[in-house]
Amino acid sequence: MVPAYSPEVQAQKKPAKSSNCVKNTLNSIRSHLSSHPRFWLFIAFLWIQALIISIARTPPPCFPDRTATAAAAVAAVPVPTPLRFTPPHDDVVSASNSKSATNATQPEPAPARFNDDCPSGRVYAYELPSVFNRDLVLQNCTDLDRWNWECGIISNHGYGRAASELRRILPGDLYKSWYHTNQFTLEVIFHHRILKHKCRTLDPESATAFYIPFYAGLAVGKHLWTNDTTARDRHCKTMLRWVKNQKHWKNFNGSDHFTTVGRITWDFRRLTDPGQKWGSSYLNMAPMQKIARFIVEKFPGDEMDVSVPYPTGFHPKTKENLLQWQNYIRDHNRQTLFTFIDTNRNWADNDLRKLLMDYCKEEPTCRHVDCAVSDCPTNSSVTLNPLLESEFCLQPKMESYTSKSVFECMIAGAVPVFFWKTSAAAYEQYEWFLPGEPESYSVLIDHDDLKNGTSSVKEFLMKYSKEEIRKKREKLIENIPRIIYAKPNGGIKSFKDSFDIALDGVLERIKEEKEWADFL
Repeated sequence: MVPAYSPEVQAQKKPAKSSNCVKNTLNSIRSHLSSHPRFWLFIAFLWIQALIISIARTPPPCFPDRTATAAAAVAAVPVPTPLRFTPPHDDVVSASNSKSATNATQPEPAPARFNDDCPSGRVYAYELPSVFNRDLVLQNCTDLDRWNWECGIISNHGYGRAASELRRILPGDLYKSWYHTNQFTLEVIFHHRILKHKCRTLDPESATAFYIPFYAGLAVGKHLWTNDTTARDRHCKTMLRWVKNQKHWKNFNGSDHFTTVGRITWDFRRLTDPGQKWGSSYLNMAPMQKIARFIVEKFPGDEMDVSVPYPTGFHPKTKENLLQWQNYIRDHNRQTLFTFIDTNRNWADNDLRKLLMDYCKEEPTCRHVDCAVSDCPTNSSVTLNPLLESEFCLQPKMESYTSKSVFECMIAGAVPVFFWKTSAAAYEQYEWFLPGEPESYSVLIDHDDLKNGTSSVKEFLMKYSKEEIRKKREKLIENIPRIIYAKPNGGIKSFKDSFDIALDGVLERIKEEKEWADFL
């Protein structure tokens, strides 16, 4: 007799045990399905959703060859040869090219995509044909000019000429942080800063995101006041054809690309309605629905618009320069209650700006600056000095919801005064840069109360105690680094400014989207 525990007996018993196990498992699954049908329907629904999202986010495996189309499109605009160019301020590329020429057989390994300095990855900047950036800048007008909005953009990598006249009103070397900066220079500043950034890579294969250095504000701005809508769109369409033909666009259909737009969003959203004549249709073009863009004023419903502060004239090089300025405006003796800076443009009698201008001229506690008669663009002391000496600065609604003057007011330590709830709320779009509660750093006066005479600016502002004003000013002062564009000294600085916050935010967003796509 064979022992019951022998290998032969055990081998004979295994098939029966396996068969019973399979039957039991199938019966268990059948029972679970019949008793929990809704649960399994929910699981099937989630699986189908994940499959649809994965298919939607994955580009088609084969794209048509558009090389000829893109080349013809670029040729439609007079493009200098060669098409690839090195911007005059791109020292990194120049050094790299020189090194490659002398040591071509020993290329250096690409840096790690992620490290402590670049936790969200690296950025690759396209070398666009110069017709899309450098050639758009007015070369022979290097300082601001009230009659020509393009002047001063090219100077000093977009920062403008030094405001040396401020040495007469500012102590020590504080004036060295101030420049004549054009408010439309955002594209030039961002381009320069990205070329110098520690997380820039020259190897597109190691990039998390791709930067398109197209100067859309200049390309469109040159034609805004003409009736030629085709001219406003020409550079935009041609640039997008060029970018769409690039290998790295096709990987994610452009969703890992970003750019900068130097004018407000409304200048780029012309509708197809024949009655709509203003602006370009750039931001309504299909490829732009994938591209994130830094812009000074966004469209409220477009998550691809990322609002960043207007460039002002304050560009400290180091943290020490910044701290010196913060201490200076904190302790400055402010002898004027409020100031109003604007240009008399023959407003209608019921326009609040005219009412404020007339009121300010007669009110001893107000200081009025009319840039129509004063040389505000090229003499920064004309506007900066009144702001430094005032507790508040009046900010009525202009042609748009936001303005550069509000940021200039904040940097000088004067508390901005708004007159519409929509105006105060408009600055909530700068969520990466400004406090979430506008009342913590600003004041709101109802414009209707001023127009019907139930209140005056002086009466309203006099209600605030010195301590309340001090708290609002302190909130502004601590927030200054987040609303300025520093001018790094040799590429090194010791604090994060608007550019750093914006770039970090977009890189992190693109990184997370890619990780989510890989997960699906």
